[in-house]
Amino acid sequence: MSFKYLSLLASAIIVLGMSACTTIAPEKKPPVTPAPPVAKSVEVLQPTTFAALPGWESDDVRDAWPAFVNSCDVLIKKVGWTAPCTTARDIDASDVKAVRRFFETFFVPHHVFNPDGSDSGLVTGYYEPLLRGARKRGGPFQTPLYRAPDDLLTIDLASVDPDLKGKRLRGRVVGKKVVPYLSRAELEQSGALSGKELVWVDDPIEAFFLQVQGSGRVQLVDEKEIVRVAYADQNGYPYKSIGRYLVDKGELTLDQASAQSIRAWYVTHPARQKELLNANPSYVFFKEEKVSNPKKGPKGAFGVPLTPERSIAVDAQFIPLGVPVFIVTTQPNSNVALRRLMLAQDSGGAIRNAVRADFFWGFGAEAGEKAGKMKQQGTMWVLLPKMPMGPTTVP
Repeated sequence: MSFKYLSLLASAIIVLGMSACTTIAPEKKPPVTPAPPVAKSVEVLQPTTFAALPGWESDDVRDAWPAFVNSCDVLIKKVGWTAPCTTARDIDASDVKAVRRFFETFFVPHHVFNPDGSDSGLVTGYYEPLLRGARKRGGPFQTPLYRAPDDLLTIDLASVDPDLKGKRLRGRVVGKKVVPYLSRAELEQSGALSGKELVWVDDPIEAFFLQVQGSGRVQLVDEKEIVRVAYADQNGYPYKSIGRYLVDKGELTLDQASAQSIRAWYVTHPARQKELLNANPSYVFFKEEKVSNPKKGPKGAFGVPLTPERSIAVDAQFIPLGVPVFIVTTQPNSNVALRRLMLAQDSGGAIRNAVRADFFWGFGAEAGEKAGKMKQQGTMWVLLPKMPMGPTTVP
């Protein structure tokens, strides 16, 4: 086995967060312990009926229709989706009964379970923020948003092992070795991104949260224009929550760890600002896009524009991107029911597990308030097409 291959494998272990093995010294024998019980194999998606979906009849599914049509632009080419996506063109989108009947005709709900057998999980929120910025550095605009660096190497690991579908290794070449890319702290200290500045913004903590959200808009004060900065790439390190970091340090309680509280802590602790931000080694790079329609969200991982309050990010290892998902949770920081048909049109580094969703609230300050406070429990049902069929008329 070559040293280059070992280096690549080591990088994969670091980037993908696999656990390290413990080596036992030859002169010491490990104590004999009984083998742990083998976990039961759980089917993540278990078919059920629409009658089993709490609140299905009360949701105005017309509000999900534009997001569904967006998904169909991609899904129509996939097996099983031709009939529903073709028929959708003839559905009266203003008729709530017709839309509901369409979903009930073409789809089978599947209750989502975590691999451990539980059916409940965390539902957080995200949004598209608006920052103030400029093309050139000056005055309050001292924090850069960067383009992806030229030496960032991305390897699709599915080409090596099909079981690693969706996993990517990011690194850089040093000599004849592939090594992990620079962490957030290393990027900030080294100046390695000099010359890759896209725009300059006026608030470091807002720039940090922009990376967490994945995309946003920047109001360029020198050009009197609003542009979108969309996700371009990432440095390969797993996302680590700075809210959790503050909780672990005893600075905030778990109940207080909202985006709003984190911002307040950041402002009142200037000497520890770098420490806080560097607790998350992940770093996101951006590309610029025109805002052609201010009402539409940025494109998610599925490649279609996100629809406010009808798009979610999921873990694509368990939930196919593009599909309808009925979610049962509660409004941000409350017990008020939120039961809604959504579309799984995005993914994210912090979205890990089957019953796990990030709810897209839309653009601007109000959406940001809701997203920052959302940390609810929820259950999910995925709507999958019935077996491939010929042309069907919705009754």
